[in-house]
Formats: sequence, structure tokens, C-alpha cells
Amino acid sequence: MGMNIPAGSNQEPEVLVEINTTPLIDVMLVLLIMLIITIPIQSHAVKMNMPVGTPPPIVKAPPVVQVDVDFDGTISWNGAPLADLADLDQHLKAVAQADQLELHLRPNRLVPYRRVAAVMAAAQRQGVTKIALVGNEQFMQ
Repeated sequence: MGMNIPAGSNQEPEVLVEINTTPLIDVMLVLLIMLIITIPIQSHAVKMNMPVGTPPPIVKAPPVVQVDVDFDGTISWNGAPLADLADLDQHLKAVAQADQLELHLRPNRLVPYRRVAAVMAAAQRQGVTKIALVGNEQFMQ
């Protein structure tokens, strides 16, 4: 606590009452440190049931069929040209019934999108679920 005494006056000096906050801050810091120390460390772990043992071997890889669509809309099956979409449907039906195949579709840069969409729709109608668009780097600019 401090007092202000004006020079040359006969009045009673005013008492300045100010709280000293330094010890309060020290006590609060000590309490905060004690709280941090006493709280247990939370470990955020996710319990997972992982498979035990070796996984079964893959029997065989699915057959890969390369379908190209040229700039004029010509469709080729593994390099052999097809007559039309009906011929593509027959090829897809023959292969899709035997086992699940993987279709790699390689469109030309100049082919209209409707031709590529028609090939993808034909594959979907026949039950082909694995369709990959190959050669997309030609479309990057």
C-alpha cells in the first residue's frame, strides 16, 4: 500500500488502496500446473479387430479387356474392330457371364463424349463393374 503526501499541505493524506496481484497470479499458476499434472493423459486409440493369420491367396486375376474408341467412333475390342454397339454388347455378354472382367477404356482425344458414354453404358448393362479410363494424360494441358 502506498500513500500520497502532498508537499506543504496540512490535510490528511489520501490512502491509495491497490491490491497486489503478483501473489495471486503465482498461486493461480501453481494451481494450473497441479491441475495439468493430475489430469491423466488421454490416449485416443481406436479398438480394431484385425484379421489373424495369413490372407487366402488370390486365385487368379480377372481378365483385362482393352476397348479403344477412335476419333471417328470406331470401337475395337483388344485391337480388333467391332461393327457397332450391338457387337460390343455380344462381346461383353460372352465375357461377363464367364467371370468378372476388368474393362480398360481408351478413348481418343477427338471422339465425342456420347460415344464414350455409350460404351460405358453398354458395359454397365452387361454387369461390368470394373471400368478404367486409360490414357487420360492425353487430355491434360
